[in-house]
Amino acid sequence: MENLATNMDTVWILVTAFLVFFMQAGFAMVETGFTRAKNSVNILMKNLIDFCIGSVLFFLIGFGLMFGKDAGGFIGTNNFIVSIIGQSDTSNFAFWIFQTVFAATAATIVSGAVAERIKFKNYLIYSVFISALIYPVVGHWIWGGGWLANMGMIDFAGSTVVHSVGGWAGLAGAIMLGPRLGKYNRDGSSNAITGHNIPLAALGVFILWFGWYGFNPGSTLSASSPAISTVAVTTTLAASTGALGAMFFTWIRYKKPDASMTLNGALAGLVGITAGCAVVSPYSAMIIGVLCGIIVCISVELFDKKFKIDDPVGAVSVHGVCGLFGTLFVGLFAQSEYASLAGFEGVNGLFFGGGWKLLLTQFTGSISVFVWTFGTMLLLFFLIKKIIGLRVSRETELKGLDIDEHGMEAYSGFQIFQND
Repeated sequence: MENLATNMDTVWILVTAFLVFFMQAGFAMVETGFTRAKNSVNILMKNLIDFCIGSVLFFLIGFGLMFGKDAGGFIGTNNFIVSIIGQSDTSNFAFWIFQTVFAATAATIVSGAVAERIKFKNYLIYSVFISALIYPVVGHWIWGGGWLANMGMIDFAGSTVVHSVGGWAGLAGAIMLGPRLGKYNRDGSSNAITGHNIPLAALGVFILWFGWYGFNPGSTLSASSPAISTVAVTTTLAASTGALGAMFFTWIRYKKPDASMTLNGALAGLVGITAGCAVVSPYSAMIIGVLCGIIVCISVELFDKKFKIDDPVGAVSVHGVCGLFGTLFVGLFAQSEYASLAGFEGVNGLFFGGGWKLLLTQFTGSISVFVWTFGTMLLLFFLIKKIIGLRVSRETELKGLDIDEHGMEAYSGFQIFQND
């Protein structure tokens, strides 16, 4: 029976890892649909190659830094997967695959924030650093027995570890790149640069939602965990209310139910519930979802119009901002009767009699991850910009990155008219 349970857990981890891997296709479709046709090949190449680079580097370096023996609460020092090649013990392999697709998710989030203007070779340099160092360090702090884990921080499936890391890295990239040509007028007003294929973006959102059933329930790491069904329910409800929150917010504010923001609202709800999906009630999940659906709309408008930061797909708002709030919401909405199902005994948030301790822990963790990720990635993008140049030329940007960077078009043979 023990062997059967182990085998079931292994199969569960692998199947959910495959679901999370399919999210790469979702990100590719969302980012392609929300950007212009002339940059589609570039988007697809970035989403493919950041996974390929990331999986190799996470195998060689990242996994050990993340889950190795703790050194001062900051980083792991052993358990590198490469060290057990050729040995009979392959127990880490299934867990490595699961964690690799999580690392790939964090890396590929940045693609949307820097879309339509970053040089492809420079995106590859970024992919190396986030997969080999930036993401593994955060993962060790929270999931690998590091200092935030010891403080009691809860980020069950990665609102901070995965999504905020990707979001804050994307913010650094967007700032260093500057806005796309034609995005802002001389008076500071912004112009909408619409995506070329909303049906494709919608398909991407549905694929991401589907993959999230591997992301969140899979984080139980056990086929027999009583938390699996609860996590699936909270995930579904948060995504649904996230879309509803965004839809009604835009309907009231702009007099029309905006499709692109509604799609991002679903993703915002999913990101927001990822930290607490195993420790909050279904009722709380609905509240978290609708709040994140509204927050993402406000955040997108602030970045676009007030801060003048051009994020073509809203990646920073969806993943960075809603990842932050989702992590903080654990400190408000956690309930022991749900948390205990996932192995978190006696955990209650502020709204359920737990006091301020958990909320302060969540806040400390969120801010620390922001400082580390944003700071290191801002430095990296700055160095790339100064040494080899970060952004494509004006001519390449106007023509589209597909032709100059990759020598092909996504829609060869079609005549596409677009305003630049």
